[in-house]
Amino acid sequence: MRAGRHEWCGKWCHKLCRHWCGWQKPLLQNLATQRGTAREICAALYASAMQIVQIPDTSLPAKRVRPTPGSRATPFDEPSSVRVRKSSRLFSWCPRLLPRLLFLGVICIGVGSTSPSSAAGDDLSTTTPSTFAAVTPDHPIVLPQDTGAHPAFRTEWWYATGWLNTPDNQPLGFQITFFRTATGHDATDPSAFAPAQLIIAHAAVSDPAIGHLAHDQRIARQGFGLAYAKPANTDVKLDAWKMIRAADGHYDVTIDARGFSLHLVLAPTQAPLVQGERGYSRKGPRPEQASYYYSEPQLRVTGSVVRPITPGGPSKSASKNASKRETTVTGTAWLDHEWSSTLLDADAVGWDWLGANLKDGSALMAFKVRRRDGRAIWAHATLRQSDGQITNFSPDQVDFTANRTWRSPRTGASYPVSMTLRTGALTWQLDPLMDDQELDSRESAGAVYWEGAVRVKRGPAEVGRAYLELTGYADALRTGGQ
Repeated sequence: MRAGRHEWCGKWCHKLCRHWCGWQKPLLQNLATQRGTAREICAALYASAMQIVQIPDTSLPAKRVRPTPGSRATPFDEPSSVRVRKSSRLFSWCPRLLPRLLFLGVICIGVGSTSPSSAAGDDLSTTTPSTFAAVTPDHPIVLPQDTGAHPAFRTEWWYATGWLNTPDNQPLGFQITFFRTATGHDATDPSAFAPAQLIIAHAAVSDPAIGHLAHDQRIARQGFGLAYAKPANTDVKLDAWKMIRAADGHYDVTIDARGFSLHLVLAPTQAPLVQGERGYSRKGPRPEQASYYYSEPQLRVTGSVVRPITPGGPSKSASKNASKRETTVTGTAWLDHEWSSTLLDADAVGWDWLGANLKDGSALMAFKVRRRDGRAIWAHATLRQSDGQITNFSPDQVDFTANRTWRSPRTGASYPVSMTLRTGALTWQLDPLMDDQELDSRESAGAVYWEGAVRVKRGPAEVGRAYLELTGYADALRTGGQ
């Protein structure tokens, strides 16, 4: 089939479900999970339309869509089939949708076979397949070229976190992450629909006024100008979510999410902090368990935020006018950019990570990769003083110790939200802006984790503000070997 028709089809599949029916999950995500004939995909499109309006199981006899042998279950499987039904309710609810979906189902035959859940779940593998590039210590990070995407590597992320202040001095936390995942799909597949790269994004706001994390997530295959991560300079996009690095080094970030928005400018005030050995950052006892990693701490933040709706706040109709909840903000942020093909040891269940902007202009990064019993498989920390002097701490010099846990009322997971971090002779007390900062990304990356704004103290004095990430407490992270 000609590429032009594939491109037309891809754009309109996405726009039909998103704009005409307000369906927030891009249809391309679901199409990427199956390979089949035109009839099968047509049936899958029809079935997804039925799911949108939640048609009850009371109509005509079902037909089955059989997934490719060996493929994972998809949103169309029940559990290994898709029931296609006919109902006049669909026409009355959205009369323009079905004919177009059926037409697209007929022409969409160049569909890949890699599922987003499989790709996202495999990016922590302890082995590096030959299809992916390897991380080696003899290849230093070169900036600004390495701010862009590295599609030859299995997984990559751009991760911005920070503390914001409103005009009335109310603190807010924010997190924005874009992931790029290479699926290992056949590189010779000429289809414009080939799911070679997936783009995943998470965004969250920590607002003590609502008492819990407000968050949103997106996922789509790269292509058609709808989702991409470009090389040579940070320029990542997923639908209307964007992070773009300008020539002077500042980042323009646009996130219009469900219930909140972030329109921010992150401007550098210091040189990037290249982690590890010229960017080669060990994550385990074996040399191949590593990533390329640099940070940009002490970013100056300006912009605006549409805050989440507070309990007992505006009525539903009034809350639709987001301008009434928009507020200007200033603050300080931390940005990480990391890419790898082999990351964690097979015995790892998760990690604790901290990125801290200290009040004197210093920057502290620390992490611990944990076994199931809580002991460290690997740990590391880097402290850069305000004068530029850097101290690296070896695995035996770094430890995270829980002071207090919080139990999620949604997942039942217990997180050590208050911790003491030891880096050599220095100890740091970490206390959360609020306890409930759990992020459920099972609709995209597949994990549930705690990602939150924390205050950093030494003794009774607050010396900085940071973000703390706690993974593997709800469920062990999946690796390629599991």
